[in-house]
Amino acid sequence: MNLDLTWRLLKGGGRRGMLGTWLTLGAVAVATALLLFAVAANSAFQARAERGAWRNPVPVSSGAVAVEASRYDFVRDQAITVIDLAALGKAPAPPSGLPRFPAPGEVWLSPALAELAKELPAAELADRYPDPEGVLGDEALVHPGELVAVVGHEPGAPAMTAARSDDWIVAKPPAKVASLAGKPSEDAEAYRMLSLIASVLMVVPLLVFGGAAARLTVARRDQRLAALRLVGATPGQVVAMTVTEAVIVALAGALTGAVAFALAVPLLAGIRMQGGPWFASDLFPDPLILAAVLVAVPLLVGLSAVAGLRRVVVSPLGVAKRETPPAMRFVRVLALLAVLAAFPLLTRGTSVAIVAVALALAFLCVNLAGPWVVGMIGRITAGSARGPARLLAGRRLVDDPRSAWRTVSGVALTGFVAGFLGLLSPAAFDDQAAGPPQLRVTAPAGQAAELTGRARERLREAGVTATVQPVKNVVVASLGSAADAATLDRARTALSRLVPGRTPTTETDDQRFGTQILADVRVGTIVVLSVSFLVAIASSGITAMSSVLDRRQAYGLLRLAGTPLEVLDRARRAETLIPLTVMGGGAILVGAFCAMPFMIGGINVIGVTTLVGCVVAGFAGVIGAGALSRPLLRSVTADPAPRPD
Repeated sequence: MNLDLTWRLLKGGGRRGMLGTWLTLGAVAVATALLLFAVAANSAFQARAERGAWRNPVPVSSGAVAVEASRYDFVRDQAITVIDLAALGKAPAPPSGLPRFPAPGEVWLSPALAELAKELPAAELADRYPDPEGVLGDEALVHPGELVAVVGHEPGAPAMTAARSDDWIVAKPPAKVASLAGKPSEDAEAYRMLSLIASVLMVVPLLVFGGAAARLTVARRDQRLAALRLVGATPGQVVAMTVTEAVIVALAGALTGAVAFALAVPLLAGIRMQGGPWFASDLFPDPLILAAVLVAVPLLVGLSAVAGLRRVVVSPLGVAKRETPPAMRFVRVLALLAVLAAFPLLTRGTSVAIVAVALALAFLCVNLAGPWVVGMIGRITAGSARGPARLLAGRRLVDDPRSAWRTVSGVALTGFVAGFLGLLSPAAFDDQAAGPPQLRVTAPAGQAAELTGRARERLREAGVTATVQPVKNVVVASLGSAADAATLDRARTALSRLVPGRTPTTETDDQRFGTQILADVRVGTIVVLSVSFLVAIASSGITAMSSVLDRRQAYGLLRLAGTPLEVLDRARRAETLIPLTVMGGGAILVGAFCAMPFMIGGINVIGVTTLVGCVVAGFAGVIGAGALSRPLLRSVTADPAPRPD
């Protein structure tokens, strides 16, 4: 009976009642789609770490079946991952994506590298990896289009026994391994930890937004449920109908959001991180995780709806009479101050997981303190008002600070993200290489002079004009000022086997890993801020329209009393922009405070620019979202005669 009555009430709410239902469904759909994206990011980095684990050998002292080493090579300003393998006796099982363990002298290339070797002249690339045996499968690649070469050797070959330079160009020196299973590299683990922190910065606002979705059109629902209590409905029936209504709408929204996410996966796969885009399969979360999200979102919405029913169940007459709820306690602000005081201690020399928890606590406490601060802002605004618009705005903030906070919470929480990430946005390297390119090869001790002569001869045979000289234990080949990318790659090929296991590199190559990290952090910052702003703008637009529906009777009475529509609209804008300015600025300061323990080298121009851009975009988004609800305000006040709900 409860289900049938709930369904009838849901359908019988009229055109504007159904609009409120559609707003809730849309809010849940947006929250679900973005929540799946945040979850999928962690799954995708995990998949990359697992596929690249075979390149990160686990050394053993006994039971070894192979020797493995890895290094980086370069072509056309792209990095090539080179894996050197040698079997110790019988060939062991190959990693996924490699048909068989490479025999000595065999070369296997990734599809993208094989294609590039065909396109470029042999002297620029193919001569480094002659006569490839075949291509690697996607299972052996970290991302689509990755350049990878697997080279087989004898166990005693110089490439497998010679000492290698101790820098990032040598990913792993030769090591005896019991299998090619390997383990995720330190770089892969670092990206996973960064993705965890990014997920917290995205998920917490999404959970807050999802919970707020259950409170949309809360006044209309409370009035309806209070009327049912007054005519004899039991508290259990009221709770059951509320949960049923919320779960029905939330489940439909969650399924819609899941479909929207699936349709967006091809676009999301194009985001470049760690040197390339993504396999689409990596971005689809595990079916169990997907099911958990589709269950958790309606459950969260249902619990949030129940949390707001206390007044209806205990005092339905107070709801029917529109009594102002009790004021909130200052303990909300004390909780935020306590977390901020403990934050530097929680994040000092600790794990990334604890840092993520500390950030989540700070996030949630900002959301907890928000309504109390909004109520205080309302009292100050009403007390200092010099016109009807600000007086109405102040009284509305005092009367329902929770509703006002829901309108601006998205942008305020985005301000926290912007304050945290904006100040951490890294600057580029200041000492970029200038002048003609120089290739450098580290020589074994005492062999620099001999290898310098060989380098001159090889470059001469390759038709490359260069000045070659030893600098301590490094052979330095300075190319002419007219050297282009093709000339540089011919020189790389000529010097590729000068010292076994060592790669000729430029200064730019040596900085490439740091440059990539900076680029990836910037991309991650843009992604997180984009998600946050999408949530903020969607939250502002949906809650603004919901607020108009909730207050349509109050707006009608004000219009009957002679209040001009423009005054009502100015009051609505003030009701949003005043708390937004205070709370948005406060959230930015809180985010910046939380970023201080992680700052290295002070504030940079990029960080400040990012922060200012976030503030401008946030205000513009909220103002634009509020403008979308103006036609609805005009509609509900067109016939000012109040209608019973």
